[in-house]
Amino acid sequence: MSAAKKSQTMKPSTAAQKLDVYLPATPPEFRERAEISREELTELQKNPPQWLVDLHRDGPHPRNVVAARLRVSISGLARGGVTEALTSAQITELIENPPSWLPRERAVQAEVRREEQRLRERQQGIGERPDGARTELDVDADNPA
Repeated sequence: MSAAKKSQTMKPSTAAQKLDVYLPATPPEFRERAEISREELTELQKNPPQWLVDLHRDGPHPRNVVAARLRVSISGLARGGVTEALTSAQITELIENPPSWLPRERAVQAEVRREEQRLRERQQGIGERPDGARTELDVDADNPA
């Protein structure tokens, strides 16, 4: 005999992260709850209430969303002095009139992505040298210290 299956629950802060919304901007009835069930989260994702639609459209947005829209890392936002949640209008303003740090951080993020892609390809054998020669890195990988 097994006990009735209990639904998984989470704190509102976790649910807000999963919904990509800034918790302090959510309504009190969401923010002040003790817990939110996995089923409730799924329902919010499938059929978002108006407050959730408005937050996704207008913000304020959490740092991960701001960083993605600006095409920089969260660390890049911090280096640029952006520590607060931003609205969609503020993000648009930064895109249209980029401060000096934004192009620099975009270049850093683009380089990081290129390097990650290169490493993925190398790991999959896509980036091997045409002559079949091995690099020092290949030899080092075969002989760990």
